[in-house]
Amino acid sequence: MIEIRAFTPADEDPVVALWEEAGLTRPWNDPRADIRRKLTVQPELFLVAVDDGPVIGSVMAGYDGHRGWLYYLATAPSHRGRGVARALVAEAERLLAQMGCPKVQLMVRPDNTGVRGLYDGLGYEPFDTWATGKRLIVDGPGGPSSSAP
Repeated sequence: MIEIRAFTPADEDPVVALWEEAGLTRPWNDPRADIRRKLTVQPELFLVAVDDGPVIGSVMAGYDGHRGWLYYLATAPSHRGRGVARALVAEAERLLAQMGCPKVQLMVRPDNTGVRGLYDGLGYEPFDTWATGKRLIVDGPGGPSSSAP
């Protein structure tokens, strides 16, 4: 049975493996550093999906008082098409709404075209913006001169 729950430190290795398998990691973003950082700010918004033990999905959410954001939404290939991502997003949205969050956004890399249908089906609407970023702490190779945030 699939359960959505808050991340625990024991989930770190399986979550990093999931993100690597899903193609979400980048050399300039240390996923373990991202996890450590998330655990210091709204850790209750870092969710995992488990299926009788193993981690099969994740999402990081955050709320800055203006809008919410979703990051690191991933589902294990063995469980895709079973509603895991939908359940993770629904729970993240529920928690954000409880906090008074009026709007939630996310970013999708241009090469990740396969996930766009999922977000369309969840009611997310694309909009044109110029996304920019500036790295304040360099985690790995590629560093601040890298083209991706």
